[in-house]
Formats: sequence, structure tokens, C-alpha cells
Amino acid sequence: MILFKLIEDKSIFFLGKRTFRTWSRRRASAVQTKPAVKPVEVVAKDSKSTQAASPTQIGIPYNRLTVGIPKEVWPNERRVSLTPGVTAALVKKGFQVRLEEGAGLSAKFRDADYEAKGAKVTNQKEVFESDIILKIRQPLENEINLFKPNSTLISFIHPGQNQALLQKLAEKQLTVFGMDCVPRISRAQVYDALSSMANIAGYRAVIEAAGHFGRFFAGQITAAGKVPPAKVLIIGGGVAGLSACGQARNMGAIVRAFDTRAAVKEQVESMGAEFLTIKMDESGEGAGGYAKEMSPEFIKAEHDLFAKQAKEVDIIITTALIPGIKAPLLVLKEHIESMKPGSVVVDLAAESGGNIETTRPGEIYTYNDVVHIGLTDLPSRLPTQSSTLYANNVSKFLLSIGEKDHFYINLDDEVVRGSIILQNGKNLWPPPPPKHHATTTKAPVVKKIEPKAVDHFRETMKSAMIYSGGLGSLVVLGAVAPNPAFTTMATTLSLAGIVGYHTVWSVTPALHSPLMSVTNAISGITAVGGLLQMGGGLYPSNSVEALAATAAFISFINISGGFLVTQRMLDMFKRPTDPPEHMYLYGIPAAAFVGGYIYAMAKGYPEIHQMAYLGSSLCCVGALGGLSNQKTSRLGNSLGIIGVGSGLVATLGMMNPSAEVLTQMAAAAIGGSAIGTVIAKKIEITDLPQLVAAFHSWRSSSTYMFSNLRP
Repeated sequence: MILFKLIEDKSIFFLGKRTFRTWSRRRASAVQTKPAVKPVEVVAKDSKSTQAASPTQIGIPYNRLTVGIPKEVWPNERRVSLTPGVTAALVKKGFQVRLEEGAGLSAKFRDADYEAKGAKVTNQKEVFESDIILKIRQPLENEINLFKPNSTLISFIHPGQNQALLQKLAEKQLTVFGMDCVPRISRAQVYDALSSMANIAGYRAVIEAAGHFGRFFAGQITAAGKVPPAKVLIIGGGVAGLSACGQARNMGAIVRAFDTRAAVKEQVESMGAEFLTIKMDESGEGAGGYAKEMSPEFIKAEHDLFAKQAKEVDIIITTALIPGIKAPLLVLKEHIESMKPGSVVVDLAAESGGNIETTRPGEIYTYNDVVHIGLTDLPSRLPTQSSTLYANNVSKFLLSIGEKDHFYINLDDEVVRGSIILQNGKNLWPPPPPKHHATTTKAPVVKKIEPKAVDHFRETMKSAMIYSGGLGSLVVLGAVAPNPAFTTMATTLSLAGIVGYHTVWSVTPALHSPLMSVTNAISGITAVGGLLQMGGGLYPSNSVEALAATAAFISFINISGGFLVTQRMLDMFKRPTDPPEHMYLYGIPAAAFVGGYIYAMAKGYPEIHQMAYLGSSLCCVGALGGLSNQKTSRLGNSLGIIGVGSGLVATLGMMNPSAEVLTQMAAAAIGGSAIGTVIAKKIEITDLPQLVAAFHSWRSSSTYMFSNLRP
């Protein structure tokens, strides 16, 4: 019965057919690749003899392979191709790992660390007798004869520039994979050692530039003066360029970047840099995510752009490379000669000819007071980090060559085919262009999701009940109010709360201190209370008038000092590239408002005082709203000055004091304003927040005095 059900289920035949096709392709591929070690056929046998065996597994089991990690012998090379952590992962898979003695010491990995993870520490000869050799730099002349014939090498090779090396490796019948040839496709990102090293090179380029630059990267405002931020130009928006953009921006510099590929613009801007453009309709998009060689007209336009930028920036970092050819020459000698003394240039393309005409590969030297950094071993200057990333890349690439704990080369795999250079001595580089199969796909069926029905009656009723409760509470408050003063204060409190909430809620965090400062200045309008109680002539005639004059005097300190402190705080955010400001023009509406009020008052219009108070109040509210945003912050400060000034003028107009009392008021106003101005100007920038708090306390003391005044 069970057998009948299996036969009736037709899917079992399709499963068997698919398994057979997969096995056939692997079999053909394995025969084609001819691995160095004789492949082993592994047959999985079931405990029951009645069941069929699984298909033969083609390839070399990991437990029959040795992996060698030689010490890098290139000058100044401190990296190692495998770290202890990754060694443990390969040993767990079954590989036998051999490490040359001292190979990881320069990268801060001890031999004992490798031995603890299962590696065998041995001499150079035994390491090179391994089946698979993992290196970083391509082999030198004296290393080639150490390789075992028919072994496998995985390393940076740069085949377009090392044809003589490849010929000698072919004579040893080696199979060679280039980590620099791994195709840039989504599946191969985890093997992309070029990007890993470029990321480190971009970061290190900024560190090297900072070490040779004579100033801070970040702008600062200190007790000793203002320090402008450094300006950095980065040419090339690949992995190295973006890494440099991010690091320079994190260090506080003003960063500009250029790339021939328009798609890079968003990536550059996401790192906080300004993207420079050329007004030419030519794209630099090349194959494999790299830039292509541009036309002579475009290159001339580039040179014109860089000539202009060289006069402005302090640091230039170039990262432009095109695979297979000499690095493009972008920064000319005359550009360097126009740079400011003490400037720094870093050429990440120095090893491939350089993007800067005056670069000396492998050297740091000064030309025309401009420091040139042409180092070709930037990743090696962070050996621990570089080794860690490279070990992850190369180990995952090794494990991708084959499957199910077996090593075999499948040339139908686009990652394997794109990165293999030699197979048993036969040249397979460059790889054929990728095949694009025309396929017709059905448009995906999008299931329409019905929107959830909304009960509009219920939603409206809910909102109506909320408003009913709020308005009903006002009726209750009106019924139980003890006197008219209660309702007046409740009205003022409610309106002030609503206006304050909508004004201050969206304030930018950087403007919290300026907003508090201008709020304190506006609250100095409490000087009106002191003015109303002042009297007696040129001098106060009693204690009440003396307290009133003192309170008004303190309030004027708060008003003048508060607005000036706000202006100084806002100036801290001003950049050299910001457009000019003409805030003095707001004196026109101030003069028109105050002049119109005085004229109307002279004509005897009785309601002009209340309208003047309304205008003053609106300007003060506008000041608070303006201080919530960088673009309108300076306008907000100006509106605050207009609001407080017009409010004081309206108070004097309503009082119509005698000449003697007016003189006393003017003395309090001028004296307090002078003291507030001097304090606000003399205080250091770093102490401005504390000064704001001090003004706040003075305003509180004047308010306390007002509360104790008795006419």
C-alpha cells in the first residue's frame, strides 16, 4: 500500500530527474577542472540495503587538503592572510593549516594563538608544500620555486601588470586565483578583498594627512580665538573615496568630493560631503562598478575644476583607478604650486602611476611647501584590521570553491570563472564576458489588499466628544470662578500655553541655548512693571520708587545683554560660505511702527496704546518661532528687539511721565543696557551658556522686586 502511494505521487519522479541532472552537471564540471589532488568519490550508504545510494560527491574532501600561510616578504608588508579566529573555522571544516613561523607577528598575532586554534607552526619549506597557499601580495621571484607543482594559490595577483610572473607560475602547473579579480556582483561581496582594503586605505589616508597637516581638522571657538575647519577635496567616489569622506567629515573638516559617475552623488552626500559637478553630458560609468576612461574634453574640464579647488582647499586625497591601465593624471604640477603653504596631498593611486603629477610612489616629501604622501602600503599600516578583513574574505572565497566540504573548481560558477587566472598552468584570464540570457518573466501578481473599513461616524463622534469635554470644562470653570481676575488669568495662561507649545516644540537642538537667551531677553519686558511704579522726579522719593527703579535697571541689563548673547551664539553657527546678511534693514519696520505709534498718540487716538501692545506681543511670539530654525534664527532675534523696544515705548506713551521722571527712567535704561552690553561682549564664548543662566537669575530677582512693590 505504501509503495502504491509513492508511485501515485508523481512528484517523486521529478525529484529523481532533477537530482540526476544536478549530479550530471557536477560530474562534467569536475572532469573538466582536473584538480591537483585526485578527486574522491564519496558514496553515502544507507543502513538498509534496499534503499539506493546517493549520487557520488565529486571533489577533494577538506580533510585531505593542507592550507599554507607563508610569511609575507614584500617590503613594509605587515599583514598576514589568515588570523587565528579564521584558522579555527578552517580547521573545524577539516583543513590542515600550516603557518610559517612568525607570519602573524607584525599583525599582532602570535604563533601560540594559531597553535591554540589547531594550526601547525612550521618552516617556510613545509608551508609551501601545502595543497593550497593563501597569500596577500603576489609571489616574489625567490618564492616561485618554493611552490609544490600542481598546487593552488589564492592571492592578489594583478594579472594585467604581472604577465612575467604568471608565465613562471604556469611553468609550475599552478592553479591561481586572483582576489583582485573577484567579480563585483552581489553574491561575491563577501569575497571582495579589494573593497575591504580600499576602505582601510581611505581611512588611513585621512589619518596620514591629519598627521602632516599643521592645524585642526575641526573648527573650534576657544578662549584663544576662532579656528577655521580644514577643507578637504577627495577625488574619486569609490570605496576608498567614500571611506575618506566619512573619516574626514567625522573629524570635523569641510569635505568636497568629485567623481565622474553621477550615481556616486547620493553616496557622497550621505557621508556629509559636498558633491562637485562638471557641466558636461558624459557619464563615467564603467564595467564592474569602476569608472571608465573619459574623453579629452571632460579631462580638461576636470583640470579646470581642480585648478580652482586647489587654491581653496587645504588637503587633496585622490583615489581614482581604472582596472588594467595606468591611473589617470588629475592634479597637475601647476595645481600643486597654487596651493597654500602647509597643504597636504595624498595619492592612493601612487602604485599605479599616481593621480598627482608630482607624486613619488612610496615616498613622503615636500614640494613647494606642499606635503606629498605617496605611500603604497596604507592598508599594511593598519595590519591587525587589514588582516582580519582579508582573512574573512579569502576564507569565505576558499569555502565557496565547491560545496559539502569538498573542494572542486566549477567553471560554470561566475565567481570562480571571473577570479581564476591559471588552471594547472593553463591561462584562463581574462574571463569571457558574462552571458546574458533573455528570459521572459510574468509580471508578478499583486494581491490587492482591501483597505480596512473606517467608521467615519465613530471617528468624528470621538473627536466631537473630546472637544465637548474641553469646552465644557471651560463652562464649569466660568461657573465656579471666584472673581474676574481668575478668568482673565486663565485666559492668558491658556493662550500662552498653546502659543508656547506650537512655537517651541519643533526647535532645533542646536538652538536650545540661543532660544533660552532670547526668551530671557524678552522676559525682561518686566521692566514695564518697574517703569509704571517709578516717580518722584530725578530721584526716587520713597522705598517703593527706589525698588521700582532698581528692578527696571536690572531688567534692562537682562534685555540688552540677552539679545547680544543670542547674536553671538548665532554667529557661532555662521560659515564662511554663508551669504551676506543685512539684518540692519529690519530697522525700517521698527522705525515705521514706533514712529507711527508716536504720531497717532500725538493726534490723540485713544486705542493706539492697546494696538501697540498687540504689535509688541506678536513680534515677541515671532521671535520665539524664529529661534526654532537655523534659517530664521537671526530674524527671530531682530523681531525680539522690535517687540521689546516697541512695548517699552508704548508703556512710556501711555504713562506720559514728567520730564524729571522720564530722565530717571532714561538713566535706568541707559545704565542697565550699558552694563548688559559690556558683560555680553567681554564674556568668553565658552561661558555664554553660564551667562544666559546669570541673566535669567537677574530677571528673576527683578520679578521678585516687582512682586513686593506697593504703591
